[in-house]
Amino acid sequence: MNALLQPAPRRPIRELPDELISQIAAGEVVERPASVVRELVDNALDAGGREIAIKLAAGGVRSILVEDDGQGIPSDELPLALRRHATSKIASLAELEGVVTMGFRGEALAAIASVAELAIASRTEGAPHAQRLDARSGELVPAARGIGTSVEVRELFFSTPARRKFLKTDATEFAHCLDAVRRHALARPDVGFAVWHEGKLSQQWRRAAQAQRIRDVMGDEFVEQSCEVLLEAGPMRITGRAGTPAAARARADQQYVYVNGRYVRDKLIAHGVRSAYEDVLHGGRQPAYVLFIEIAPDRVDVNVHPTKIEVRFRDSREVHQAVRRAVEGALAAPRAAAAAGDEAGGVAGVLLASEHLAGYSAVPAARPAPFGGGGFAPSPMRPQVQGALGLQQVATLWGGGEAAPAARLAPAGGALSAVPPAPAQALDFQRDEWPLGRAIAQIGGVFVLAENSHGLVIVDMHAAHERIVYERLKASLGSTAIDSQPLLIPATFAATAQEIATAQAQADNLRTLGLDVSPLSATTLAVRSQPAALVGGDVVELARSVLAELSQYDASSVIQRAQDELLSTMACHGAVRANRQLTIDEMNALLRDMERTERSDQCNHGRPTWRQITMKELDALFWRGR
Repeated sequence: MNALLQPAPRRPIRELPDELISQIAAGEVVERPASVVRELVDNALDAGGREIAIKLAAGGVRSILVEDDGQGIPSDELPLALRRHATSKIASLAELEGVVTMGFRGEALAAIASVAELAIASRTEGAPHAQRLDARSGELVPAARGIGTSVEVRELFFSTPARRKFLKTDATEFAHCLDAVRRHALARPDVGFAVWHEGKLSQQWRRAAQAQRIRDVMGDEFVEQSCEVLLEAGPMRITGRAGTPAAARARADQQYVYVNGRYVRDKLIAHGVRSAYEDVLHGGRQPAYVLFIEIAPDRVDVNVHPTKIEVRFRDSREVHQAVRRAVEGALAAPRAAAAAGDEAGGVAGVLLASEHLAGYSAVPAARPAPFGGGGFAPSPMRPQVQGALGLQQVATLWGGGEAAPAARLAPAGGALSAVPPAPAQALDFQRDEWPLGRAIAQIGGVFVLAENSHGLVIVDMHAAHERIVYERLKASLGSTAIDSQPLLIPATFAATAQEIATAQAQADNLRTLGLDVSPLSATTLAVRSQPAALVGGDVVELARSVLAELSQYDASSVIQRAQDELLSTMACHGAVRANRQLTIDEMNALLRDMERTERSDQCNHGRPTWRQITMKELDALFWRGR
């Protein structure tokens, strides 16, 4: 029998020695040099530091020095600062439940001192000089420095060589340290940060406004390719910037979330953000964002993880919904419309005189259009897809109304011919009046070419029209339940207690999605109906995934996402197809619809719908100006 599987002889219960306790605590708090930098900068910020310098050697493994100009520590409290669970930041259970400081556990300095050589030099206002305390010897001696505190950490993990072997190269460890400071810098624009490595200034962020600090830390490209986020929902306020879908990255390396100024990694918030990007991101691309969540301290628990990087919310679903709404609202406005501002607000409506293109008809827009009238409607849905959700004709969904009087039906399979508009209705587009410009041609039966004040605009007409149809279907469906189809023989599966409880509690929401899931026994669930549009799919897998999401996230968001997936399929079938010859008026109508449709910069699958080629780029193609 394997010796590892044999029961160990019983040992008596006894208290652990202090040295072993310190090593266990250090293992929780100090993972690498970046952990030390994070803890020391937390203390510097809590002390009121306005200028913080971080000086590193060998990526922080050989030496870490953090200096601040805060309040300092009185000399008689310096020895107490190195003891475990000694802190000035909380004094009662009530204060623990409403923590407003970065640190509060009173473990960091003691944990660091147990695995490295540590010394503190501090001076308070009114003190004639600073005092320096050596953690290993306990010696307290006078020192020279201004008001504030310096914490020096040398030879990290010198007493635990096995842990030191797990560290990476100096360059890698320095990169982690720099990222730890970057996270603090984003949240505290009122504080200046300077990072030195091997005696050279590596990075510096001067005190600035929040917008400028985001630009300094994240770069000009991020700011130019992101939207401002602002939402106030009850006791919560969410601000920051969300990157556009076109600027999404292959890695999730530019995702920063702060709760009351504290950098956190939270699956709930990440899911809320991802849900907002759901139908505008292509494939596995990762969005870039910086979000600041301000919430009452008593509604969030920060005492969850030794490194304080995880939090727990009193009402997690409220936070999830608020984050999703905040990011969705930021991404909703089309980039073309946002760039134009209010310049096009006074443009008169467009009177369309377009063809009834073998099922494609121009109908009035369902809501007021800020950039002019007109509408570009797809053909009616295929009967089997349309019947799946029990929706009416697309023209009715778009707000009703007959086709434009000037439109007429082209002969089946025949050439398309436009009815010339009356002289009084002639369209007079000006390049600077329309964000996406004036249509000039169609190429390859796929792309629409337009001219605006910046140069040439190229539009993928199917992708653009797919988004327009999708958004209008979403607005028209509202809270209508998805049609379901009963199963002749119910599909049963072994379920966990959590799944059975969710099926019972969320029965009405499941029926809204076209699913009838009910307990068959104490350990079995039966699926008696499924969405009519998904006939032939794996109904058990569908039920399991929906139950898993309903148990974790807000029911309304789960329902909305499931409905959106079905409507996205419908929109893809209903959008204008390639090789459809469009008239100039119809192309212009498509451009106007894009300008007023939310999220029209990407299709339902996250692909871009249009691209701008500036005059400068066109000149470069032909070497003009050389």
